[in-house]
Amino acid sequence: MRLILTQEVTGLGAPGDVVDVKDGYGRNFLLPRQLATVFSRGGAKQVEQIRAARASREVANLDDAQALKASLEGNPVRLTARSGPGGRLFGAVTPADVAHAVAEQGRTIDRRKVEIRNPIRSLGTYTVSVRLHPEVSATLDLEVVPEA
Repeated sequence: MRLILTQEVTGLGAPGDVVDVKDGYGRNFLLPRQLATVFSRGGAKQVEQIRAARASREVANLDDAQALKASLEGNPVRLTARSGPGGRLFGAVTPADVAHAVAEQGRTIDRRKVEIRNPIRSLGTYTVSVRLHPEVSATLDLEVVPEA
């Protein structure tokens, strides 16, 4: 099955990529979650639009990505969250929360590039990865503290 990715799929590709996948994977996973659309004759225009949108959101070049990586890895990010007794959070920390906490420190990252491997549901220190560029990935130290 030939598909156009509309969002980044780890291990498969980035938005705008045309990929060939097995029918079951495309029909049962990618299409229902709107991670891809079926490739058609008009697909070339759609691919160009998706790539243009991705280019505007992406870090411009490798040097900028390396500089952003150095600044992210150098400073831990502090995130305040509402918690109950025992340090359990009301809800979970989302990639948007992480992106907002980084923005408060003066750096900007796209929430779609933040990867949280295991759900963060309690106070403490965690490690989160951020894909800044196809060749650059940063490891971010996240400290979740209770609201005052």
